[in-house]
Amino acid sequence: MSFSAETKTELCRATLSRSCCALAECYGVLLFCHTFHAREIRIITANPSFAARLPRLFRKAFSVSFDALPPENARGKRSFLITDSGKIRQIFSAYSQEPGLALHVNFGALESECCRAAFLRGAFLAGGSITDPDKRYHMEFSTVHQSVSREVQALFREMDFTPGESHRGGGCVLYFKQSDVISDLLTTIGAPLAAMAIMQAKVEKDMRNTVNRLVNCDSANADKIVSAAQEQLDAIRGMDLTALPETMQQTAMLRIANPESSIAELARLASPPVSKSCMNHRLKKLLSYKQEE
Repeated sequence: MSFSAETKTELCRATLSRSCCALAECYGVLLFCHTFHAREIRIITANPSFAARLPRLFRKAFSVSFDALPPENARGKRSFLITDSGKIRQIFSAYSQEPGLALHVNFGALESECCRAAFLRGAFLAGGSITDPDKRYHMEFSTVHQSVSREVQALFREMDFTPGESHRGGGCVLYFKQSDVISDLLTTIGAPLAAMAIMQAKVEKDMRNTVNRLVNCDSANADKIVSAAQEQLDAIRGMDLTALPETMQQTAMLRIANPESSIAELARLASPPVSKSCMNHRLKKLLSYKQEE
């Protein structure tokens, strides 16, 4: 399974407890899906988790069912279709949209943070993809509606995310290429495990680059720092950070974010700053947690 498929599978584990969020997620799906107009609604996906989620999502949001579903044991791309004019009018009406007119984002349906996150989750599930972080950092959202792309770009900026924009095959693409931005966005829309994978890939790339630089300059002291940091990172990766005390969680995240830093540098970066001996004690304690497991 690709990293993009794994990310969508994780997003599909989000609960459907709130009707407003179900409506918002459906809104993202509809604006970024294959077809959303007055004659038909067609959603095509190759992801089995998303395919399983769609009927439940539409029942929760609109109390409607699809007019045509993919075969139960279908593989590859699966198509979900609504052609009933009454259902289509009901769905358009839920977002104060007029069938047949150019689509726009009704921001009134996205007033709360949870609904905005649900909207972007739906947009990614229907029209998004993400590259394996071991290769490169790239996350994108693609829609055929230019006005929607422009307005979703404004929504991203309002949420402190700034996407790039391009056009491909008649569609509009909003994309991100910074690992930290992608990680934060994944966390926001409900994929913390994928976000952690991005962070881990960056740490490993940075570590490899650091090791290469250290070999080239033949620095024994720096080698010692990298070795100790690698041991700490290896221990941290095997831990359930949420089970650790808050101070230890902060120390672990500080090491992850600064894999090449010395203990003295980590001590200065702590909030509030601590002594070198205090930071050394915390790191040793992290290693002891791993040994006790």
